[in-house]
Amino acid sequence: MNNKTAVTQLSAIAQEARLDIFRLLVQAGAEGLPAGAIGEQLKIPASTLSFHLKELSHAGLISSRQVSRFIYYSANYESMNALLAYLTKNCCAGQAVCCPDLNCNSEK
Repeated sequence: MNNKTAVTQLSAIAQEARLDIFRLLVQAGAEGLPAGAIGEQLKIPASTLSFHLKELSHAGLISSRQVSRFIYYSANYESMNALLAYLTKNCCAGQAVCCPDLNCNSEK
């Protein structure tokens, strides 16, 4: 990952509705959720939801697939994990006490 990609992804989730959408999709698992269910759960109108989904998709944080007449969205876990790894690489000067759950001492 590079700075430009990280900034794009962080910018995409630096908005309350998009962060809510992304967190919901992370919780939903690999199967994801249809757009209508996302809108219902988060009380976001369809036109606004479409804009936010496009932004998250453009940043590479979510993906979509069509099933019959529904579009399902799911979190891109590989991209999410790459961003987390980029943000935590070499954290705390390699001292695991700062972030033991993230395995800071290992090379990424």
